[in-house]
Amino acid sequence: MKLQIQSVHFDADVKLLEFIQKKLDKLETFYDHIVDGEVFMRLEKGESNRDNKIVEVKLNVPGSKLFAKSQKESFEAATDDAVDSLRRQITKFKEKLAS
Repeated sequence: MKLQIQSVHFDADVKLLEFIQKKLDKLETFYDHIVDGEVFMRLEKGESNRDNKIVEVKLNVPGSKLFAKSQKESFEAATDDAVDSLRRQITKFKEKLAS
């Protein structure tokens, strides 16, 4: 899947980018007509450093857009959470197409 990954106000390392690509590529096993996607990673400024990593994912599928946002302690955990949400959205989207 073609992904555009952007890290806002920091430089993401290669391992993190590969992790995100690998996780989102797994969504194609549920629905193989995903056109492309965008991922935004941000650090939220605050008093505590807990749960300050935000991952937003937008997927373009024919006729619709799917979106998930997660805020966790690490970008990996936030990505896992967002991918789970997108997997559920894809399942619902496919059910709507079938009916």
